[in-house]
Amino acid sequence: MNRTLFLLAAGMLLTGCVNTSKVTVNASQLEHHRFVLESVNGQAIPAGKNPPELSFGEKMHLSGSMCNRFTGQGKLSEGELKVKNLAMTRMMCADAQRNELDNTLSTMLSKGAQVDLTGDQLTLATAEQTLVYRLSDLMG
Repeated sequence: MNRTLFLLAAGMLLTGCVNTSKVTVNASQLEHHRFVLESVNGQAIPAGKNPPELSFGEKMHLSGSMCNRFTGQGKLSEGELKVKNLAMTRMMCADAQRNELDNTLSTMLSKGAQVDLTGDQLTLATAEQTLVYRLSDLMG
């Protein structure tokens, strides 16, 4: 009985030591960087002349392209990125996957996507979609 109480008390003590705070990405880690899309839901995106990209400017201003170009003001809060009014051109692209990616990204950003930055890999994720980008800053 004493051993059981000891193990229970030790387990509770160790549980109290677990760090449950969420590690979040902050704006300064993203601003002034360009990321190129590498995969969608685990499927590689072929490298091409004009790869899908996402860039972060001052005060979380986003811009980039999938099939169409887009721009908007992002807000980063507790690891979630949202863009309320994403402006996007509306051209039809020959690549059906790129057309679909426009819709995917637009939906993710309007509803909010969890953001993770590990090394030079940026991940945007929702329950339905995961986009993985690689840091690809332009030389200036």
